[in-house]
Amino acid sequence: MLNIPWIQKRLQQANPLVFSLYAALVAFGTYSCMYAFRKPFTAGIFEGVTFLGIDYKIWLVITQTIGYAASKFYGIRFISEMKGNKRARSIMFLILISWVALFGFALVPAPYNIIFLFVNGFPLGMIWGLVFSYLEGRRSTEFMGAVLSISFIFSSGFVKSVGKMTVVNWHVTEYWMPFVTGLVFLVPMLIFIGLLEQIPPPTAKDEQLRTRRAPMNKSERKAFLHSFLPGLILLIASYVLLTVLRDMRDNFAADIWKDLGYGAQAGIFTQTEIPISLAIIVIMGLLVFVKNNFHAFMLNHFIVIMGFLMALISTWLFKEHRLDPVWWMTLTGLGLYMGYIPFNCIFFERLIAVFKYVSNVGFVIYLADSFGYLGSVMVMLFKNFSGMTLSWSQFFMNAVFSVSATGIVMMVISAVYFKKRYESVNSKSVGEVQLVA
Repeated sequence: MLNIPWIQKRLQQANPLVFSLYAALVAFGTYSCMYAFRKPFTAGIFEGVTFLGIDYKIWLVITQTIGYAASKFYGIRFISEMKGNKRARSIMFLILISWVALFGFALVPAPYNIIFLFVNGFPLGMIWGLVFSYLEGRRSTEFMGAVLSISFIFSSGFVKSVGKMTVVNWHVTEYWMPFVTGLVFLVPMLIFIGLLEQIPPPTAKDEQLRTRRAPMNKSERKAFLHSFLPGLILLIASYVLLTVLRDMRDNFAADIWKDLGYGAQAGIFTQTEIPISLAIIVIMGLLVFVKNNFHAFMLNHFIVIMGFLMALISTWLFKEHRLDPVWWMTLTGLGLYMGYIPFNCIFFERLIAVFKYVSNVGFVIYLADSFGYLGSVMVMLFKNFSGMTLSWSQFFMNAVFSVSATGIVMMVISAVYFKKRYESVNSKSVGEVQLVA
């Protein structure tokens, strides 16, 4: 990848705030552009099109999610073993594969083009780990990760609005809309990848405070799992629940808004997601000021629990007609992302730092993501092949009630487990020091 010496030199000499802003914004830009290759098709309704008696759009969402889930399982090895000098060209190659798949989706008539959404989803599932690897293991990872993570929220709504605009204003068909939306974002994507590649590796001070990060081979991955297995099971199970709800809300937002009477408003996606984005970046960014890794780790547990609780309470208020649809979608979205975002950038970052375990966040994130998206696929298959007749808005509402309550219980147990584990490790370390003395 082309190096730009003057940018690299300026970044190495920059103060921490300037460096953090640069890294956060170019990572945000890169991942936001990725969404233009993944999410625009969900802004389409594809009304009246079915395959084997099932709504055509359901097939598209399920097929892409299966590709994305398969990518996460493959990424457990691919991302954890990735070396720094191959990241940028890997991102470009994966994006181009996904874009070519959207071209095939536009050319091949429905329903035979469904398979192209699998081809589209598989390479995109590895982009997150590649982008986040530029940010992990630094003193300001929370802030940079928070900015990167709001791309989940902002960009999903933004690219859907752009996709809807190409249909409404440019008269592009719903089948060509995903490819055209990707074309709009292709050049910005390449620019952001180039800027991302200029970010220098973590400093010695970063490694001292957050633990050195390194590729992990198979035996190292097994050893990590063995060390934290009970806690990881609880965390990953909680993340699966969050992924299911978040994907349901995200992939079928157009259908939920249509149920709620807002189907003709292209800007409704952005209207709810911008406030959520701003709130999340403030909440997550403030964790930078928590220097004690264990305290920050426990605070992450608390934030996730509060997110589940917010989704639960706002859904109950909506069901009781005490909250209007826009506020309901905004508050449930905020609650879900309060849980979802920490797992994707901050939770495991602090876990590694707390226990000073030389490893990388990509491995744990992809381990969690693989089961998260598998759970999402299973729920969608159940919803659409079990004969259930609930609308997406009603199904989402019911899911929030059951999932949030379960998630709260598991996160409380996880906090107790890791607190005891931390105390055990610390008491052992103190004992060893006293023995040597």
